[in-house]
Amino acid sequence: MCGIAGRYNFRTQRPVDGASVTAMCDFIAHRGPDEAGVFVDGAVGLGQRRLAIIDLTPTGRQPMSIANGQVTITFNGEIYNFEELRKELLARGHRFRGRSDTEVLLAAYLEFGVECLSRLRGMFAFAIWDARDRSLFIARDRVGKKPLHYRVDQDGIAFASEVKAFFAEPSFTASPDLQAISHYLSYQYVPSPFSAFAGVSKLPPGSYLLVRDGQVSVHRYWRLRYTPKRQIDETAAAAELLERLREAVRIRLVSDVPLGAFLSGGIDSSAVVALMAQLSDEPVKTYSIGFDEKDYDELPYARMVATRYGTDHHEFIVRPDAAGIIPTLVWHYDEPYADESAVPTYYLAQLTRQHVTVALNGDAGDENFSGYGRYIPHPRLEQFDQLPAAVRRGVLRLIDALPQSDAGDALLARTHRLAEQAASSPPMRYTRRVMHFTPELKQRLCSGELGQIVARHDSSRILLEAFASSDADDFIDAMLDVDVNKYLPDCLLVKVDIATMAHGLEGRSPMLDHEFMEFAATLPVDLKRRGTQGKYLLRKAAADLLPPEILNRKKMGFGVPLDHWFRKELRPMASDLLLSGAGAKRGLFNLRFVEQMISEHGSGRCSWHDQLWNLVMLEQWFQTFIDRRPTRAGDVGPAPPVAAYAMATSA
Repeated sequence: MCGIAGRYNFRTQRPVDGASVTAMCDFIAHRGPDEAGVFVDGAVGLGQRRLAIIDLTPTGRQPMSIANGQVTITFNGEIYNFEELRKELLARGHRFRGRSDTEVLLAAYLEFGVECLSRLRGMFAFAIWDARDRSLFIARDRVGKKPLHYRVDQDGIAFASEVKAFFAEPSFTASPDLQAISHYLSYQYVPSPFSAFAGVSKLPPGSYLLVRDGQVSVHRYWRLRYTPKRQIDETAAAAELLERLREAVRIRLVSDVPLGAFLSGGIDSSAVVALMAQLSDEPVKTYSIGFDEKDYDELPYARMVATRYGTDHHEFIVRPDAAGIIPTLVWHYDEPYADESAVPTYYLAQLTRQHVTVALNGDAGDENFSGYGRYIPHPRLEQFDQLPAAVRRGVLRLIDALPQSDAGDALLARTHRLAEQAASSPPMRYTRRVMHFTPELKQRLCSGELGQIVARHDSSRILLEAFASSDADDFIDAMLDVDVNKYLPDCLLVKVDIATMAHGLEGRSPMLDHEFMEFAATLPVDLKRRGTQGKYLLRKAAADLLPPEILNRKKMGFGVPLDHWFRKELRPMASDLLLSGAGAKRGLFNLRFVEQMISEHGSGRCSWHDQLWNLVMLEQWFQTFIDRRPTRAGDVGPAPPVAAYAMATSA
């Protein structure tokens, strides 16, 4: 697990300065605190900041070259099947100096070329310089667990794990991509291939980029398929699910450094911990955080699982510095990012890193097995869809004639929102349901150049096009597919990668194993969701592993009390950031509407906390990266300490 960066001046063939590549890596040194390395071959330079996990000896150092320097790699991630690949490559005549997965990956490229991607099982972002034809091969894992950003300028191409590395290059001028900002306002994250920075792109998941003969091309090599469906009975499916998950956990236990697990008390992380305990000779180290606010505290459930499996359990009661953490989060996330669960995830990673270097988690249980509430059709909409077309049109006309209301919790506003959904197609219903700012709200909010872009570019198209490209026959599968291609890689995986790597902690996700996901995708829909119960088959498969209280509990989000914060400690900060100084002069927003949101939320009349968090994180991003130029790594200053926490352990 590492941070990577580099440059290839394929247009000018100007030699790359190794010091500039080192400076790029210094900006992302937190991703790899153990070692640093740079490789330069004329017009190409590759850099590496290493977090050493496997093969801690010098033979594991990067960038790494083999075959007398014909091919060189800088690699971020883990290849979990590297031992099997190593045996195959040995049989084909390859020889190895060490025991790292990096050397195996490089030999696989030497043997198979770009087709090596189909043989890799893991999480990765890497760049391979092929001196034989002076080409650069950059690839990202199937689901997008590891990030990769790139920019093409008048000299060539630069790439990095995080955008902030580009600030080390004098040729990089930071300016906002307002179309990407518009999408961010809708979804709380910037969807790939967009970036909040003009001229910077994300390499999409399951894709590779090839620079050859002066041309840059992007190719997709994998996507999840939901058809054809498996013909399998429920009992056999549950047994196979459990064995596949067990294998996905097993191959993620390989590590030369201390390893543990995040334990939330939900079914996903609990199942992973249960299987870790069965596969481990020593007690599993587990880590959980809780809050004083009981509505956000899952510690009793986590403790239940820890006790059952005798884990070496660590609990932290966190009292976050709500205002103080925002600049640090913005610095690490590079782009505006408004998933509030980044706050507890950041703290959990910070505290876990004090004990271990690798932590497994339960990410992707919801996207594999229909766990979110938004996958459940609204019962009134289902009833409405059964009415004759003439009756539906009449009902909608009556509701449209009712007065409008801005009150987010008013019956009238809910009626209008339900009517809007009823008049829409299922994909549009889903799209609007996941938006922070609907198109109508964005039109009220945005002004100036941003307002013009909002009028010209409908952010709904991002998800509607994803729906159109899905091979799913059932709409539940289609929603899962859209989330796997958008929400999962661009929001949730970004959250975990940035929060963990900010502290030099590697996160591993068994349920993101591509073979496990391919199995889950082709299961019949009624095995994923049964009525209103999501994760139906996962619950059945884990029935002998977990107590009923875990299996049957209502899903609880991993969040923070934003609603309370914006009525108390964050209200002055929101006013200062958005209504005065640089925020007010930016000319992007209708300040009267922003003031209205702050006032209505503070009074309790409406709930605008999601939208206000979205705007606060955006303005802080402008002030961190656009209004001034960061000149060194950590320019934002040190992260605030956890304001107060109590730690409890049990063995």
